[in-house]
Amino acid sequence: MKSLYIGLICFLLVSACKSENSKTVITPETTLKEIKIEPTIARKIANAHGFENWKNVKKVAFTLKVDRDKIKGSGRSWQWFPKKDSVVMMAGAQHIKFTRSNLDSVPPNADRNFINDKFWAFVPFQLVWDASATITTPKKAIAPISNDQLNMITILYPNQGGYTPGDAYDIFYDNAFLIKEWTFRKANATKPTLSTTFENYKDYNGIKIATDHKMKGGNWNLNFADVSITLQK
Repeated sequence: MKSLYIGLICFLLVSACKSENSKTVITPETTLKEIKIEPTIARKIANAHGFENWKNVKKVAFTLKVDRDKIKGSGRSWQWFPKKDSVVMMAGAQHIKFTRSNLDSVPPNADRNFINDKFWAFVPFQLVWDASATITTPKKAIAPISNDQLNMITILYPNQGGYTPGDAYDIFYDNAFLIKEWTFRKANATKPTLSTTFENYKDYNGIKIATDHKMKGGNWNLNFADVSITLQK
């Protein structure tokens, strides 16, 4: 899993539309409000999950658990303060506080686990945050679990850097740009490594999170509990 952050770049689009009888030019005097710039697919998916509200988020808390058959996972609990990028991890006997800008004295598993668990919770936002990743052109495809025909993009990470370089994720989303399923392909392998659903969406102060991720057959469920999102006052 990866975590790289991207700033929002503002730019002025100048274009000309030509026909046999007319010519329309956007001049420097045209206001930005008059120029309609189509959002990227990544941004449309992120916005459908509440990305426009992220700027107001002060604190995120959640517990990630994996349940197998009748065995309930104990999980890892997190408190994340994104504006400071400081993190608190609680997992079994471990209670670790750290800032991601200084990982020198942090146990290796702490930041790795945070990146993994954050990625599961905020996949739609990672499409915007992860500037080094490549995102393919959308196409129609059969989803791996429901067998429904959905829209699909693939996000591919570079072969160097991060904790799991070269990984690929096939993202299946509906016409409202909500993610319904995904397939993880380790090191961009042809065969899927893991496929799960995105279901039981809940709204936390304008941020939509899929709280259940089930494998085919339903005997495996990566799920989120104790989720809260605190906004700045």
